[in-house]
Amino acid sequence: MKLHELKPSQAKKDRNRVGRGMSSGNGKTSGRGHNGQNSRSGGGVRLGFEGGQMPLFQRLPKRGFTNINRKDFAVVNVETLNNFDEGTEVTPEFLLETGTISKVKSGVKILGNGKLEKKLTVKAHKFSASAKEAIEAAGGQTEVI
Repeated sequence: MKLHELKPSQAKKDRNRVGRGMSSGNGKTSGRGHNGQNSRSGGGVRLGFEGGQMPLFQRLPKRGFTNINRKDFAVVNVETLNNFDEGTEVTPEFLLETGTISKVKSGVKILGNGKLEKKLTVKAHKFSASAKEAIEAAGGQTEVI
């Protein structure tokens, strides 16, 4: 049998209805066993609990912090801009349409990796110094949005 030969009756399984009589195989205690913490409603232990032993996440040293105000930029290198025609106005929306970036995130940053051979007008949220230099050396313009 192959995956494409499966039929709905074989691929789908009904959920197990517990507590519906002894003949169901999960009657009386409903598959929870006799007494104990996990047999009771609301029972069980929290995530990471190790039976009273100091949990791993508490035993390990803590370092650093996460900056909640961090800005995450979609990065585009100058060499990637060679894919566009001469004189094109490159904007974040244009980069999204062409599939150069998948998401704008906090903005678009142009980095100076590679060489630019075309004259372009580039509009982005940030430019590295080398990227700005490369674009202007090719006869293009940069504009910070």
